[in-house]
Amino acid sequence: MKDINNALDLLLDKLQIWGNHLVLLLPNLFVAFILLILTFYVAKLIRNGLNNVINRFSHSAALNNLVSNLLYWALLLVGFFFVLSVLKLDRVVISLLAGVGILGLALGFAFQDIAANFISGIIIAVQKPFGVGDMIETNDYFGIIERITLRTIDIRKPTGEIVKLPNKMVFENPVTNLSYHGARRVDLDVGVSYGEDLERVQAVVIEALQDVKNRQKNRDIEVVYDAFGDSSINFKARFWVSYSRQFDYVSAKSDAIIRIKKAFDENSIVIPFPIRTLDFAIKGGDRLSDELKDINLPADKSEQRGNGQE
Repeated sequence: MKDINNALDLLLDKLQIWGNHLVLLLPNLFVAFILLILTFYVAKLIRNGLNNVINRFSHSAALNNLVSNLLYWALLLVGFFFVLSVLKLDRVVISLLAGVGILGLALGFAFQDIAANFISGIIIAVQKPFGVGDMIETNDYFGIIERITLRTIDIRKPTGEIVKLPNKMVFENPVTNLSYHGARRVDLDVGVSYGEDLERVQAVVIEALQDVKNRQKNRDIEVVYDAFGDSSINFKARFWVSYSRQFDYVSAKSDAIIRIKKAFDENSIVIPFPIRTLDFAIKGGDRLSDELKDINLPADKSEQRGNGQE
């Protein structure tokens, strides 16, 4: 019983000491409370003001939100440390700073890929190599950019699927922005017979392509011969079209093929079928009848047999 009374006395003494310290800390608690409220108010006020300023210089909503939120939380952290100092909890402040440093280092190793995507997203938002609505090709993916965030870039493929590419992959690999200049060149591979007048073919093709859909008429049409094929002389017909979506390019190419085919039909220009020559002799160019004589089989009998079978 005596031990219990002693324990109660010690507890009451401890509570009395804590009560005395609490009374002494009341002014500090009041100041800390006021300081904490002011911290939230000032941080929010500065964040709103910063948003208005940043929006004048940057059109990236993700980047603007990132900068304003980082500043907001930094101000709250500074205000929180001041509150702890007012409450004479300096050792707690030092411990928190050390803990934040160690935690940040650990998180940096654990989430280095996320951090890399995040930093790549910031750089992309600042440099603006492409924007929403642009047609790009990167990492074997081709499509329209639907959304740009600080972690991924959403690409809608021509067939409708959405691909979410991490910013790190886009930042570290080549990107072809097909919408950058608003124009794209169409290259058509065509072949004509060896018996055609090549200069006449050039003139016919140029005339046929004058009114192709979406063609930029301030750029010349080019018809350039580039190869002797197995059964045709091959050339490239090249012209530029205005480009804002993939259909502009595809429809112009289709229209050009139709126009060239019609022009060739009207001018009796032949697009030859692939031709294969059968050589029955070891030495190329020998006639079949001569070869049949060499094996003591009359050419006329072989022809009769062939006709009889037919």
